[in-house]
Formats: sequence, C-alpha cells, structure tokens
Amino acid sequence: MAASGARSGRSGTPPRRGSGGAKPRPAAGKASSGKASSGKASSGKASSGSGARASGDRGATRKNSPGSGSTPAPRTPAPTGPFRLGAIEGATPGKWIDVWKERMPGIPLELVPLQISDQRRAVTEASVDAALVRLPIDRTALQAITLYEETPVVVCAADAHLTAADELDLADLAGEVVIVPQNPPVTVVVDGAVPPTFDAPATVAEAIAIAATGVGVVIVPMSLARLHHRKDAAYRPLVDGPLSPVALVWPDGETPPLVDTFIGIVRGRTANSSR
Repeated sequence: MAASGARSGRSGTPPRRGSGGAKPRPAAGKASSGKASSGKASSGKASSGSGARASGDRGATRKNSPGSGSTPAPRTPAPTGPFRLGAIEGATPGKWIDVWKERMPGIPLELVPLQISDQRRAVTEASVDAALVRLPIDRTALQAITLYEETPVVVCAADAHLTAADELDLADLAGEVVIVPQNPPVTVVVDGAVPPTFDAPATVAEAIAIAATGVGVVIVPMSLARLHHRKDAAYRPLVDGPLSPVALVWPDGETPPLVDTFIGIVRGRTANSSR
C-alpha cells in the first residue's frame, strides 16, 4: 500500500495554482535585455550610417584635393625682356619710362627712334614690341590707343613779319610759301599759299632749316619745333590748324605681358590695379 501510494504520488496530478505551489516569475529581465539589445542595434545602425557619411565626405575631400593625382597646369615662364618701345620723332615718353624703371627694375626698356615713313612697318614686322606713332596710320592688324594731341605751329625766320603776332591762323598764311617735308607730321591745307619752287625736304629738320632762311614757312607739331629749335628761327601757334595725335600701337591679337604692362602705365593704372 505504501509503495502503491508512492507511485500514486509521483504519477498524480500536479498541484493547482494558488494551492501553495511556487508562482512562475515574469521574464522581465529578458524583455529589458531585448529592449536594450534593440537599442544597441539601433545605435549601431546610426553609427554605421554616420560613419558611411563621414567616410564619403572624406573620400570627396580627397577626390577634390589638388594633390590627389590631378596634373598641375604648366606655368608660363616670366618674360625677361627687353621691352622694345619705338618712338616717333617728337614723342615724349619720358614720364612713362620712369614709371617702367620703378615697376620693372629687372626688365630693361629699349627706346627705338622711328621715322614716320617706317613707324607702321616697325610694329608689323616686330622690330619693336609697341610704338608711339603719329596719326593717321593704317590700323590694319594693329591695336591703338590715342594718348594726346599736339598743337600745330608755324615755323619761320626769326625776323619774319609773322613773328609780330603771338599766334596765327590759316588766313595769315595766304601768300606765304608753305614748305612741306616728305612724310609730313601734319597735313594742313592753306588757301592762298604759294607752292615752293624746290623739292620737298627729306626731313622736318631740313624743312625748318630752310624756313629759317626766310624763303617760306613750315607747319609742324610744337614738339618738333622745340626739338629742332634754332636761333635763326621762331614759331607761333596755329590756332585753327589741325591737331596732331600721338598714339600707342601694338600688333593685333593676344597682347604680350610686357606690352600690357606698358599699356597700364600710359593709362595711369597703379602697380596693384587690375585691367
């Protein structure tokens, strides 16, 4: 009976809840752990995404970096000169040359004297880099900037009756022998003038020398009258005569650096100013 009871006890029905048996504990710890794990996973995803973006940013930076395999542009060698400036007779580039020496001490400026007959050819054939010329000039294949205009004067003998006036006009020259040199620096039409009976002088200097003898007058820009001044000659301004423009010209196309520097000087740009 005892053995039978023991067997019956082992194989009997389990005790009911609430009858003194131990209550199962809720798996609160597991749920909390699961939430934490979920939080860690979310944190991991966020970290991974942030890392990808950072990595991408770093990659973009490296890609755009100048030293990341890009080939640098070749440097244009600095010009060494000299800068060859042609100058027509009577031109006055002294102040611009002084500025050049201050700004470009390592590059010499060579002043090349020009005659009107060859002023254009000197530029087109590259005998000079740029030139101060007297207008008018054929501007084909040239670029030009007019710099200033000169007043024309009448040169005559120092004791000529024309010197009684402080200035003259074209009407005062009627009946005078007007001497015109070859390649005249200024073209003037004088109504009533007497043409010379001799050949045209080759240069302005020769024309002034002839006018000084009293046989006639010659009309030239004031700078040339001063340049070829003589004791036996005098000059008076011609108030209604045409002005004589002086211009800077250089070959058409891309402007070389030294020419551009000189253009800036004659235009009054400072050393630090841009075009």
